[in-house]
Amino acid sequence: MRVTYDEKQRKANDEAVGHPGNAPRYDVSLVQPDRTSPLRGKAVAFLGSSVTVGAFSLGQACADYLARRDGVLALKEAVSGTTLADDEHDGSSYVERMRTVPASTHLDAFVCQLSTNDAWQGKAMGSVADRGHYDTSTVAGAIQDEVAYARETWGCPVLFYTGTYFESAEYAQMVGLLAQVSDLMGVPVIDLYHDEGMRAVSPEDYALYMHDPVHPTKAGYELWWTPKFEEALIRALS
Repeated sequence: MRVTYDEKQRKANDEAVGHPGNAPRYDVSLVQPDRTSPLRGKAVAFLGSSVTVGAFSLGQACADYLARRDGVLALKEAVSGTTLADDEHDGSSYVERMRTVPASTHLDAFVCQLSTNDAWQGKAMGSVADRGHYDTSTVAGAIQDEVAYARETWGCPVLFYTGTYFESAEYAQMVGLLAQVSDLMGVPVIDLYHDEGMRAVSPEDYALYMHDPVHPTKAGYELWWTPKFEEALIRALS
């Protein structure tokens, strides 16, 4: 499990400590394990950036809650600030980092975050290709490459997940590209962005669940996001 922490992350931890959603009662260590979970013993890789890290929830995110509650064997390949698109070739993109996971690793599922960093950093969106070569310097090409590589390498279901709704024309475009890939390649999407139930949460709960419009707190991961991951993984692995 690789999670990269640096000075920026330590500052984020300091900032997160005082948030009500990161109160000790939401700590992953206090979650009651579900011994009957159908996900128990399933090996699942989680590829992503700060949201997969749990950057503003003291390093606790969906993978960690799934490991504790459902007995998932979680491999967490998460580095804050990284992107899907591989246009820098510096080893940090999702495209490059997923290839550092040994091909011999047994995986029952591969879960990838639709990174908000591509939107912030103005990465080229590109277009969804029917088949063949994928332009991994673009968001669309990177998504397709990641799906194809994971399937070929580990022979397991591949799922993507989005963040919950926030105002960003660029991220909305990325969610649309992901929907196209889902239709073309049969990729299940944990679409928190369009989930009406998620968007109907009260302002008080939203303030508890989210540190900012992108990053959940421990309460947000435990009570709001992780149940959606459980449902999607059970469907994919049933």
